[in-house]
Amino acid sequence: MKLKRTLIKNAKIVNEGKIFSGDILIEGEIIKQIDTSISAKWADVNIIDAEGKYVLPGAIDDQVHFREPGLTHKADIATESKAALAGGITSFIEMPNTNPQTTTVEKLEEKFEIAAKTSSANYSFMFGGTNDNLDEILKVDETAVAGLKLFLGSSTGNMLVDDPEILEKIFQSTNMVISVHCEDEATIRENLKTHIETYGEDIPIEKHPIIRSEEACYLSSSTAIALAKKTGARLHVFHLSTGKETHLFRNDIPLKDKKITAEVCIHHLWFSDEDYKKKGTLIKWNPAVKTAKDRDQLWEALLDDRIDVIATDHAPHTIEEKKNVYTKAPSGGPLVQHALPAMLEMYHKGKISIEKIVEKMCHNPAILFQVEKRGYIKEGYYADLVLVDLNNPWTVQKDNILYKCGWSPFEGATFKSRITHTILNGSLVYHNFEFQNTKAAKRLTFNR
Repeated sequence: MKLKRTLIKNAKIVNEGKIFSGDILIEGEIIKQIDTSISAKWADVNIIDAEGKYVLPGAIDDQVHFREPGLTHKADIATESKAALAGGITSFIEMPNTNPQTTTVEKLEEKFEIAAKTSSANYSFMFGGTNDNLDEILKVDETAVAGLKLFLGSSTGNMLVDDPEILEKIFQSTNMVISVHCEDEATIRENLKTHIETYGEDIPIEKHPIIRSEEACYLSSSTAIALAKKTGARLHVFHLSTGKETHLFRNDIPLKDKKITAEVCIHHLWFSDEDYKKKGTLIKWNPAVKTAKDRDQLWEALLDDRIDVIATDHAPHTIEEKKNVYTKAPSGGPLVQHALPAMLEMYHKGKISIEKIVEKMCHNPAILFQVEKRGYIKEGYYADLVLVDLNNPWTVQKDNILYKCGWSPFEGATFKSRITHTILNGSLVYHNFEFQNTKAAKRLTFNR
């Protein structure tokens, strides 16, 4: 079988804090050569002229909910992985709160089987911890799965881990990255009870960040961090939403040496509580979108490296579900297709450099989860690449939203930057709103 070759010419390559002009030669699935100029000396080479475009490593989204199995009226691995490719996300790590939940090795393997058949992007999964599955956690092959997910607040089913003794045992028992959702459930329940007494079920959405308060977030995240320090566990705190929490993290050592790390999501960098008036429950997330001051402090911590990763927490629900009254409207929204364009919009506004976007969405998830040969544009690495035109505006509208749920919190927004090509494991899989019929996705492997 002939080796497939692709040559990307005249690119502005963004990698490891630098932007430089050059060409990229791909042979099979792998980046073979990066140079200032590579001549097309093969008869069968596919040439992509990237003149005027930037080439980024494919983004790695460390937190998505693709809803399969069991919740596939909202989303599934096939639909959402395609939306991810259109958004420049070439690899995803999916969460365990499906139905059934991914809390046994058997259920984990079933999800890998689904993804092997239907995923359009590279994939891995988190294993879910509960109050009573420590035996299953100990059976997990730490080299074959992205990590362990614990809900320390706000979970479906029995995934809330609220027994302090069990929690400490889990922290002591695994070398996996323990990723946590931190909101103190007792604080939230008390706040919710008070608001229901005042408003009934139809609580104004503007009260969401008061119910799921700064105090609830800080209490939970500071407790988790104290436990990680006590046990030596490797802790990753998902979706920070408050300025107060950012002071719990350090930036004086390289990411690879950190035992405690943090993530921020697109919606907490983009929206504030002022947006509830217009967007309503469409921007109801857990943790809640909070104040403009919190948003400013999250940006500050992202840029000074106290926050290590930008992710989506892509969590679709149907529009009918989202239109329910406050207590019945689920939290979460779809984001994978629009995350990178939204961050590039922030580049245009002078908030962040392209190099920093690449660091937080590509390099750092690869370092943090020890993803093998991805997240960088390097010779010998898998060719997961995204070509971006920074001056090709488009508007998010119903007919170009690819999520199964059919809506986006960004609907009506115009982005200046367009993803023109997505290359996955050396194959062109997406080009200008069209998908190619290549089955190129692979299961992520980890360098542990």
